[in-house]
Amino acid sequence: MGVALTELLLIKEIELGFLHNKVLIVDAPMWLYQFLSSIRQRDGSLLTDSKGNVTSHLIGLLARISNLTQQDIKLAFVFDGKPPKLKHMTLEKRKETKIEAQKKFEKAREREDLELMKKYAARTSRLTDEMIEEAKKLVGAFGLPVINAPSEAEAQASFIVKNDDAFAIATNDADALLFEAPKIVRNLNMAGKKKRKDKLSYETINPDIIDLKDNLHHLEIKQEQLIALAMLIGTDYNSGGIKGIGPKTALKLVKAYGTNFEALFNEVKWDNFFDFSWQEVFELIKNIPIDNDYNLKWTNADDGKIMKLLVDGHDFSEERVKNQIEGLVKEKSKKNQKGLSDFFN
Repeated sequence: MGVALTELLLIKEIELGFLHNKVLIVDAPMWLYQFLSSIRQRDGSLLTDSKGNVTSHLIGLLARISNLTQQDIKLAFVFDGKPPKLKHMTLEKRKETKIEAQKKFEKAREREDLELMKKYAARTSRLTDEMIEEAKKLVGAFGLPVINAPSEAEAQASFIVKNDDAFAIATNDADALLFEAPKIVRNLNMAGKKKRKDKLSYETINPDIIDLKDNLHHLEIKQEQLIALAMLIGTDYNSGGIKGIGPKTALKLVKAYGTNFEALFNEVKWDNFFDFSWQEVFELIKNIPIDNDYNLKWTNADDGKIMKLLVDGHDFSEERVKNQIEGLVKEKSKKNQKGLSDFFN
């Protein structure tokens, strides 16, 4: 749903320098899925170590944490907890999509079509419990906070930013606005040059920011109306939304009905599309579980743990990992700090 919603939003492009000395709460599952989708071999297969264990997610984390930290951006990571019951249907649909993509990948492999293999392989990405635990260990080894949400990572991250303990959420998913995320920073993990669709030239991809307050003013609606609008388009809890209703029509409808959501959802015949009430989805989004007692504490980075996890555990190049760490050391020296660990305090 996030992509559809962004069609209506004010989005401001920024430079990385704008984020210097700011705290960002990372939507960890979103980042990890992006790494699994993009960091692959030419034929679309994931990168692995000598034991066959996937390493794409760790390669992405190592590079992004190192690079962004050198930009004076302070990161904390939030991971998903137990998904709401209403999300199970969406998760099942995603599973079916991955299975179908796997079948298409196999056919492309039979034809030795590398382009199609890469295309469909990216759609088969699965984030396992083991990958998640490894990601948490690496984040912790860098001395960065790891927060386990009771339910949705986006909701917990939104709560932290609402509490003024961080500047924004680092996520590409505009759905976080439904949880009242004051600000979203997108494209942090893909800042730089990206090949255009014609494959003959490159375009610069810069981070951008979406401000909730500015957008509610721009759309001339209130927070609860934004939730209703999203439900018309489709959320993770009512996948697909109301057939035939796009973002612009949804906006017109919520403006026309104001906060009379009962009349709105009766008008669009909600019950014809879903076997659960609109109230269930609405209340879930408004009252999704969050943890008030989170810990945002940056500790000393442990380069020994980083090396053990990546080099000893997954066959990473010792030189490559050292270069990432040395990049932090050089940045630390510029700031006249006493040690690598101080950079993370």
